[in-house]
Amino acid sequence: MVKIPPFAVEQWMDEYETTPGVLNISETCAASISVDQLVLLNRLKTLAPPPVDFGRAMTYGAIRGSEALRRGIAKTYSEDDDDGSPPPDQVAIQPDDVIVTQGAIGANYLVFYSLVGPGDHVVCVHPTYQQLYSVPASLGAEVSLWPLRAADGFVPDVAALEGLIRPNTKMIVINNPNNPTGAVIPRDVLARIADVARRHDIILFSDEVYRPLYHSLTIPTSTPPPSALALGYDRTVVTGSMSKAWALAGIRVGWLASRDGGILAAAAAARDYTAISVSQVDDQIAAYALGDDVRPQLRARNAALARDNLAMLDAFVAEHARLGLCEWVRPQAGTTAFVRFYRYESDDNNEGGKGERGRRPVDDVAFCRDLLETTKVMLVPGSRCFGGGGESGVQDFRGYVRFGYASETEVLEQALERLGAYVKKHLT
Repeated sequence: MVKIPPFAVEQWMDEYETTPGVLNISETCAASISVDQLVLLNRLKTLAPPPVDFGRAMTYGAIRGSEALRRGIAKTYSEDDDDGSPPPDQVAIQPDDVIVTQGAIGANYLVFYSLVGPGDHVVCVHPTYQQLYSVPASLGAEVSLWPLRAADGFVPDVAALEGLIRPNTKMIVINNPNNPTGAVIPRDVLARIADVARRHDIILFSDEVYRPLYHSLTIPTSTPPPSALALGYDRTVVTGSMSKAWALAGIRVGWLASRDGGILAAAAAARDYTAISVSQVDDQIAAYALGDDVRPQLRARNAALARDNLAMLDAFVAEHARLGLCEWVRPQAGTTAFVRFYRYESDDNNEGGKGERGRRPVDDVAFCRDLLETTKVMLVPGSRCFGGGGESGVQDFRGYVRFGYASETEVLEQALERLGAYVKKHLT
């Protein structure tokens, strides 16, 4: 029987996100959009065809995804900026380089299931989405975690990567933009990672589910980095979805893309055992959203939402950081932030009574539970959902919580007001 640890972040979300009256600022998708709202974004307005042809017979459809959808996905790799202009390192991929899956979670699993097994070694950045290191371990691979440090802005240290490579290293796994930190791997660092992979003939796997939400870049990453597909290394595979950056989690559409025919063939063969095709209704909605008449407006809507909401969260963190109650590395992209909270308390271990007041990281699990119980504000504890796992590089992230700040602005505003009152009452 396959041994796989509980998927901590998904179990936390499942347990608490349906709490009555919850103000969920832990959700990682840009605020979800309805199909009716999607239609309103279409630049052709009433002249546009409907998103779904209900007269179409519901066959399995195109096994790897419709041509229209795969064409729309391919176009996202040459449009990184809010206005849709090509980035400096644009990459041209073709619809045949794309396989559509049930969400990015399905794409990620398919990558590991088809390419990794017993005797292989995988290096994975940490912290990141637990699936990216727990699944290869469950398939019999050895996993080394590659620590991302706050002191480095959560940007990977390529010298540290060199020290993790072994003769049997099969895959390097990165996540750009990163969940939970919102950090971005700059173009030059990506190039160095690809060089390591190339020299050792290792597959480079990049989870790019938050791309292209590069909404708040600062120097030295003021230019959006390219997809890993643009690094000139063919043994690269990337994944994405309609959920995070495109605000359509409910249609459960994701994809993997590669210009390596062997990687695509292996994934396609494995996929025959897991999903013949995606829902044809979902495929049509996704193709509509990524079509030329909707994609630019949808991308701009989600980027503006994330940028404006991040400004609100930035003001909250700055106010409470001045009191010594929290700190962070400000996110530059995506929809998530990793904030560390501190509590002021007395050291009672000194002889003669109460000692000096000191600042210590909060118990983030207890903090998140009590916050939800008393205020209905939902956050994700870092130590529970992003700590541990793997063979090396384990970090516990005590005191950290993950925000998902791209919710509806009114929800974030109300939640931050309640959170601020809670923090000042309970942490000082």
